[in-house]
Amino acid sequence: MTKDRLLLFDIDGTLIHSGGAGVHALKSAFKERFGIDDDLHNIEIAGMTDSGIVVSILKKHKIPPTTENVSAFLDSYVHFLSSELPRRKGKLLPGVLELLQRLKSRPHLLLALLTGNVSRGAQLKLEHYGVWHFFEFGAFADDHQDRNRLGPFARARAKEKHGREFAASEIDVIGDTPRDIACGKALGARTIAVATGTWSRDELGKYEPDFLIDDLSNVETVIDTLGW
Repeated sequence: MTKDRLLLFDIDGTLIHSGGAGVHALKSAFKERFGIDDDLHNIEIAGMTDSGIVVSILKKHKIPPTTENVSAFLDSYVHFLSSELPRRKGKLLPGVLELLQRLKSRPHLLLALLTGNVSRGAQLKLEHYGVWHFFEFGAFADDHQDRNRLGPFARARAKEKHGREFAASEIDVIGDTPRDIACGKALGARTIAVATGTWSRDELGKYEPDFLIDDLSNVETVIDTLGW
């Protein structure tokens, strides 16, 4: 059966909460590579790409955000992330496992990722929580620093794997921040905001997603509402 809908999922705040593993790994990586302690309290993280976060941290401390510096920081971040994930009290968010199992069994749906994580970080997180295998491919921070430029990478990979171009109307972007909504709109996709991250339902509503859901716990309702 041909795939006729492409579902692009964000990770942090949408599928999982890592219990702060990502932020702790960023702090440790920055200290190891550049010898600086920073609690990152004034660095925007939710919805940003990992590479964008790293550039912000480097600029804040007047360190040139060269390719070499960004790459070294991210290498160190991934190293620390692998040890932080088991230490933190993270979790899969309500309904996620059942939803992914149900969606994966539907041959007309193609499940992939659209995330600000670098690919190695995405894999570490989702393998840790046992759901990496549900996704065929993804668009990641490795592809572009600008979140709004990631959609076309996901679309191109879908075409490469399945031999057809997905129209914007056949794509859903599912995430928990205004940046996910903006990213979906930049692609012309249908946008589904889930209020399981740091942004409330009311705050997300101001960005006019096509659908706004409290969480994914009522799997049947989510599938029916979205026509999956």
